[in-house]
Amino acid sequence: MFDYRYHAISLAAVLIALTLGILIGVAIGDSNLVSSAKSGIVSNLQSDLETARGQAASIAHEQQLEQAAQNDLYEIAVRDVLAGRKIGLVFFGSPSDPIDVMVREAVAQSGGQLTSVLAVREPLDLAAIAKAATGTQYTALGQTSGLLRQFGIRIGDQLIQGGQLLTRLRRQLLSSFDGQFGALDGLVVLRANPKSADPEQTKAINEFQTGMISSANALGIQTVGVELSGAEHSQVSWYTSQNMSSVDDLDKLTGRAALAFALAGAHGAWGSKPSADGLLPHQP
Repeated sequence: MFDYRYHAISLAAVLIALTLGILIGVAIGDSNLVSSAKSGIVSNLQSDLETARGQAASIAHEQQLEQAAQNDLYEIAVRDVLAGRKIGLVFFGSPSDPIDVMVREAVAQSGGQLTSVLAVREPLDLAAIAKAATGTQYTALGQTSGLLRQFGIRIGDQLIQGGQLLTRLRRQLLSSFDGQFGALDGLVVLRANPKSADPEQTKAINEFQTGMISSANALGIQTVGVELSGAEHSQVSWYTSQNMSSVDDLDKLTGRAALAFALAGAHGAWGSKPSADGLLPHQP
Protein backbone atom coordinates (compact mmCIF):
# COMPACT_ATOMS: atom_id res chain seq x y z
CA MET A 1 0.00 0.00 0.00
CA PHE A 2 1.25 3.56 -0.80
CA ASP A 3 2.97 5.36 2.10
CA TYR A 4 2.90 9.17 2.17
CA ARG A 5 6.19 9.15 4.09
CA TYR A 6 7.99 8.69 0.76
CA HIS A 7 6.47 11.90 -0.57
CA ALA A 8 7.42 13.70 2.64
CA ILE A 9 11.03 12.58 2.12
CA SER A 10 10.91 13.70 -1.52
CA LEU A 11 9.61 17.14 -0.61
CA ALA A 12 12.28 17.48 2.09
CA ALA A 13 14.93 16.66 -0.50
CA VAL A 14 13.48 19.34 -2.77
CA LEU A 15 13.74 21.97 -0.02
CA ILE A 16 17.31 20.93 0.79
CA ALA A 17 18.25 21.21 -2.88
CA LEU A 18 16.74 24.68 -3.04
CA THR A 19 18.67 25.80 0.05
CA LEU A 20 21.93 24.42 -1.32
CA GLY A 21 21.37 26.17 -4.62
CA ILE A 22 20.90 29.52 -2.94
CA LEU A 23 23.95 29.01 -0.71
CA ILE A 24 26.10 28.07 -3.70
CA GLY A 25 24.93 31.16 -5.54
CA VAL A 26 25.76 33.40 -2.62
CA ALA A 27 29.16 31.79 -2.25
CA ILE A 28 30.03 32.41 -5.91
CA GLY A 29 29.20 36.09 -5.56
CA ASP A 30 28.39 36.78 -9.21
CA SER A 31 24.94 38.41 -9.18
CA ASN A 32 24.15 37.44 -12.77
CA LEU A 33 25.27 33.88 -12.20
CA VAL A 34 23.35 33.73 -8.91
CA SER A 35 20.20 35.04 -10.55
CA SER A 36 20.48 32.59 -13.44
CA ALA A 37 21.19 29.65 -11.13
CA LYS A 38 18.30 30.57 -8.84
CA SER A 39 15.90 30.86 -11.76
CA GLY A 40 16.93 27.49 -13.14
CA ILE A 41 16.69 25.78 -9.76
CA VAL A 42 13.32 27.35 -8.94
CA SER A 43 11.95 26.40 -12.34
CA ASN A 44 13.10 22.81 -11.98
CA LEU A 45 11.83 22.58 -8.44
CA GLN A 46 8.42 23.97 -9.40
CA SER A 47 8.19 21.40 -12.16
CA ASP A 48 9.17 18.57 -9.81
CA LEU A 49 6.70 19.81 -7.20
CA GLU A 50 3.83 19.93 -9.68
CA THR A 51 4.68 16.42 -10.86
CA ALA A 52 4.78 15.15 -7.25
CA ARG A 53 1.42 16.80 -6.51
CA GLY A 54 -0.12 15.17 -9.54
CA GLN A 55 1.22 11.76 -8.52
CA ALA A 56 -0.04 12.21 -4.95
CA ALA A 57 -3.52 13.18 -6.16
CA SER A 58 -3.63 10.18 -8.48
CA ILE A 59 -2.53 7.77 -5.73
CA ALA A 60 -5.02 9.29 -3.26
CA HIS A 61 -7.80 8.74 -5.80
CA GLU A 62 -6.72 5.13 -6.31
CA GLN A 63 -6.74 4.60 -2.55
CA GLN A 64 -10.28 5.99 -2.31
CA LEU A 65 -11.45 3.60 -5.00
CA GLU A 66 -9.69 0.68 -3.30
CA GLN A 67 -11.24 1.55 0.08
CA ALA A 68 -14.69 1.80 -1.48
CA ALA A 69 -14.22 -1.61 -3.09
CA GLN A 70 -13.10 -3.09 0.25
CA ASN A 71 -16.16 -1.68 1.99
CA ASP A 72 -18.45 -3.12 -0.68
CA LEU A 73 -16.81 -6.54 -0.46
CA TYR A 74 -17.00 -6.44 3.35
CA GLU A 75 -20.73 -5.75 3.29
CA ILE A 76 -21.28 -8.61 0.85
CA ALA A 77 -19.10 -11.02 2.85
CA VAL A 78 -20.80 -10.45 6.23
CA ARG A 79 -24.36 -9.91 5.05
CA ASP A 80 -26.80 -11.97 7.17
CA VAL A 81 -23.95 -13.93 8.81
CA LEU A 82 -25.58 -13.13 12.17
CA ALA A 83 -29.15 -12.79 10.91
CA GLY A 84 -31.59 -12.59 13.82
CA ARG A 85 -28.95 -13.28 16.48
CA LYS A 86 -28.79 -11.31 19.73
CA ILE A 87 -25.31 -10.49 20.97
CA GLY A 88 -24.01 -9.21 24.32
CA LEU A 89 -20.89 -7.12 24.93
CA VAL A 90 -19.05 -7.52 28.25
CA PHE A 91 -16.28 -5.23 29.46
CA PHE A 92 -14.11 -6.75 32.17
CA GLY A 93 -12.98 -3.38 33.50
CA SER A 94 -13.77 0.11 32.24
CA PRO A 95 -16.16 0.39 29.28
CA SER A 96 -14.92 1.78 25.96
CA ASP A 97 -17.14 3.85 23.68
CA PRO A 98 -14.99 3.18 20.55
CA ILE A 99 -15.15 -0.58 21.14
CA ASP A 100 -18.90 -0.32 21.74
CA VAL A 101 -19.35 1.47 18.41
CA MET A 102 -17.13 -0.99 16.48
CA VAL A 103 -18.88 -4.06 17.89
CA ARG A 104 -22.33 -2.54 17.43
CA GLU A 105 -21.62 -1.72 13.77
CA ALA A 106 -20.03 -5.11 13.06
CA VAL A 107 -23.00 -6.96 14.54
CA ALA A 108 -25.59 -4.75 12.80
CA GLN A 109 -23.87 -5.02 9.40
CA SER A 110 -23.96 -8.80 9.79
CA GLY A 111 -27.70 -8.86 10.44
CA GLY A 112 -27.50 -9.25 14.22
CA GLN A 113 -28.42 -7.02 17.14
CA LEU A 114 -26.37 -5.90 20.14
CA THR A 115 -28.95 -6.20 22.92
CA SER A 116 -26.83 -6.06 26.07
CA VAL A 117 -23.74 -4.00 26.96
CA LEU A 118 -22.28 -4.15 30.47
CA ALA A 119 -19.07 -3.39 32.36
CA VAL A 120 -18.03 -5.41 35.42
CA ARG A 121 -16.51 -3.35 38.23
CA GLU A 122 -12.84 -3.84 39.01
CA PRO A 123 -11.85 -4.51 41.67
CA LEU A 124 -14.95 -6.42 42.75
CA ASP A 125 -16.64 -4.93 45.82
CA LEU A 126 -17.20 -8.29 47.48
CA ALA A 127 -18.57 -6.80 50.69
CA ALA A 128 -21.25 -4.81 48.84
CA ILE A 129 -22.15 -7.77 46.62
CA ALA A 130 -22.39 -10.12 49.60
CA LYS A 131 -24.63 -7.68 51.48
CA ALA A 132 -26.96 -7.26 48.48
CA ALA A 133 -27.07 -11.06 48.07
CA THR A 134 -28.56 -11.59 51.55
CA GLY A 135 -30.56 -14.81 51.67
CA THR A 136 -28.36 -16.58 49.12
CA GLN A 137 -25.14 -18.57 49.40
CA TYR A 138 -23.24 -15.59 48.01
CA THR A 139 -23.33 -13.76 51.33
CA ALA A 140 -20.12 -15.74 51.95
CA LEU A 141 -18.27 -14.29 48.94
CA GLY A 142 -14.62 -13.79 49.75
CA GLN A 143 -14.81 -16.21 52.66
CA THR A 144 -15.60 -19.55 51.03
CA SER A 145 -13.05 -21.10 48.67
CA GLY A 146 -14.30 -21.61 45.12
CA LEU A 147 -17.48 -19.56 45.65
CA LEU A 148 -16.34 -16.70 43.42
CA ARG A 149 -16.03 -18.98 40.40
CA GLN A 150 -19.48 -20.41 41.13
CA PHE A 151 -20.79 -16.85 41.42
CA GLY A 152 -19.26 -16.04 38.02
CA ILE A 153 -20.98 -19.08 36.51
CA ARG A 154 -24.32 -18.02 37.98
CA ILE A 155 -23.96 -14.46 36.69
CA GLY A 156 -22.94 -15.76 33.26
CA ASP A 157 -25.99 -18.01 33.15
CA GLN A 158 -28.30 -15.12 34.00
CA LEU A 159 -26.65 -12.72 31.57
CA ILE A 160 -27.29 -15.21 28.77
CA GLN A 161 -30.62 -16.66 29.88
CA GLY A 162 -31.99 -14.05 32.27
CA GLY A 163 -32.58 -14.27 36.03
CA GLN A 164 -33.34 -12.34 39.19
CA LEU A 165 -29.95 -12.45 40.94
CA LEU A 166 -28.11 -10.45 38.27
CA THR A 167 -30.90 -7.87 38.23
CA ARG A 168 -30.74 -7.67 42.01
CA LEU A 169 -26.95 -7.22 42.13
CA ARG A 170 -26.61 -4.99 39.08
CA ARG A 171 -25.57 -1.82 40.92
CA GLN A 172 -23.01 -3.57 43.11
CA LEU A 173 -21.51 -5.69 40.35
CA LEU A 174 -21.67 -3.48 37.25
CA SER A 175 -20.27 -0.01 36.64
CA SER A 176 -22.51 0.46 33.59
CA PHE A 177 -25.30 -1.38 31.80
CA ASP A 178 -27.44 -0.84 28.73
CA GLY A 179 -30.06 -3.13 27.22
CA GLN A 180 -31.52 -6.24 28.72
CA PHE A 181 -30.39 -9.52 30.25
CA GLY A 182 -31.16 -12.87 28.67
CA ALA A 183 -31.91 -14.43 25.27
CA LEU A 184 -28.32 -14.04 24.00
CA ASP A 185 -26.87 -16.04 21.14
CA GLY A 186 -23.29 -14.81 21.46
CA LEU A 187 -20.91 -12.78 23.62
CA VAL A 188 -18.13 -10.33 22.79
CA VAL A 189 -15.64 -9.74 25.60
CA LEU A 190 -13.05 -7.01 26.10
CA ARG A 191 -10.75 -7.79 29.01
CA ALA A 192 -8.56 -5.10 30.53
CA ASN A 193 -5.33 -6.02 32.24
CA PRO A 194 -6.27 -6.27 35.96
CA LYS A 195 -5.00 -3.07 37.63
CA SER A 196 -5.11 -4.17 41.25
CA ALA A 197 -1.77 -4.48 43.03
CA ASP A 198 -3.42 -6.73 45.63
CA PRO A 199 -2.82 -10.39 44.68
CA GLU A 200 -6.05 -11.44 46.43
CA GLN A 201 -8.12 -8.94 44.43
CA THR A 202 -6.45 -10.05 41.20
CA LYS A 203 -7.21 -13.67 42.07
CA ALA A 204 -10.85 -12.79 42.81
CA ILE A 205 -11.20 -11.01 39.46
CA ASN A 206 -9.71 -13.96 37.57
CA GLU A 207 -11.95 -16.50 39.33
CA PHE A 208 -15.07 -14.49 38.60
CA GLN A 209 -14.15 -13.89 34.95
CA THR A 210 -13.26 -17.55 34.44
CA GLY A 211 -16.63 -18.54 35.89
CA MET A 212 -18.56 -16.25 33.54
CA ILE A 213 -16.75 -17.52 30.44
CA SER A 214 -17.09 -21.18 31.46
CA SER A 215 -20.82 -20.60 31.79
CA ALA A 216 -21.04 -19.33 28.20
CA ASN A 217 -18.98 -22.28 26.98
CA ALA A 218 -21.20 -24.75 28.84
CA LEU A 219 -24.30 -23.19 27.29
CA GLY A 220 -22.81 -23.46 23.80
CA ILE A 221 -22.68 -19.70 23.33
CA GLN A 222 -20.11 -18.37 20.85
CA THR A 223 -17.79 -16.13 22.89
CA VAL A 224 -15.19 -13.92 21.24
CA GLY A 225 -12.49 -11.89 22.99
CA VAL A 226 -11.48 -8.70 21.21
CA GLU A 227 -8.81 -6.01 21.35
CA LEU A 228 -7.39 -3.26 19.13
CA SER A 229 -4.34 -3.74 16.94
CA GLY A 230 -2.38 -1.31 19.14
CA ALA A 231 -3.42 -2.80 22.50
CA GLU A 232 -0.68 -2.23 25.08
CA HIS A 233 -1.34 -5.50 26.92
CA SER A 234 -2.66 -8.20 24.60
CA GLN A 235 -5.24 -10.51 26.14
CA VAL A 236 -5.20 -13.10 23.34
CA SER A 237 -3.39 -15.66 25.49
CA TRP A 238 -6.02 -15.29 28.22
CA TYR A 239 -8.84 -15.62 25.68
CA THR A 240 -7.22 -18.77 24.33
CA SER A 241 -6.81 -20.20 27.83
CA GLN A 242 -10.56 -19.80 28.30
CA ASN A 243 -11.31 -21.66 25.05
CA MET A 244 -12.57 -18.47 23.44
CA SER A 245 -12.10 -17.27 19.90
CA SER A 246 -10.30 -13.95 19.58
CA VAL A 247 -9.90 -10.98 17.24
CA ASP A 248 -6.79 -8.87 17.85
CA ASP A 249 -7.46 -6.04 15.35
CA LEU A 250 -11.06 -4.96 15.82
CA ASP A 251 -10.18 -1.47 14.58
CA LYS A 252 -9.59 -2.88 11.09
CA LEU A 253 -12.19 -3.89 8.53
CA THR A 254 -10.85 -7.44 8.44
CA GLY A 255 -11.07 -7.59 12.24
CA ARG A 256 -14.76 -6.71 12.24
CA ALA A 257 -15.37 -9.31 9.53
CA ALA A 258 -13.51 -11.88 11.64
CA LEU A 259 -15.70 -10.97 14.63
CA ALA A 260 -18.86 -11.66 12.64
CA PHE A 261 -17.58 -15.03 11.42
CA ALA A 262 -16.36 -16.01 14.90
CA LEU A 263 -19.73 -15.16 16.45
CA ALA A 264 -21.32 -17.27 13.73
CA GLY A 265 -19.25 -20.30 14.72
CA ALA A 266 -15.67 -20.09 13.41
CA HIS A 267 -13.26 -20.93 16.24
CA GLY A 268 -9.69 -19.66 16.48
CA ALA A 269 -7.47 -16.63 16.99
CA TRP A 270 -7.84 -14.14 14.16
CA GLY A 271 -6.03 -10.93 13.29
CA SER A 272 -2.69 -9.43 12.34
CA LYS A 273 -0.53 -10.24 15.40
CA PRO A 274 1.91 -13.17 15.62
CA SER A 275 -0.49 -14.97 17.99
CA ALA A 276 -3.19 -15.16 15.28
CA ASP A 277 -4.04 -18.31 13.33
CA GLY A 278 -4.75 -16.15 10.31
CA LEU A 279 -6.21 -12.86 9.17
CA LEU A 280 -9.72 -14.23 8.64
CA PRO A 281 -11.50 -17.51 9.33
CA HIS A 282 -13.33 -19.34 6.60
CA GLN A 283 -16.95 -18.26 6.50
CA PRO A 284 -18.96 -20.83 8.52
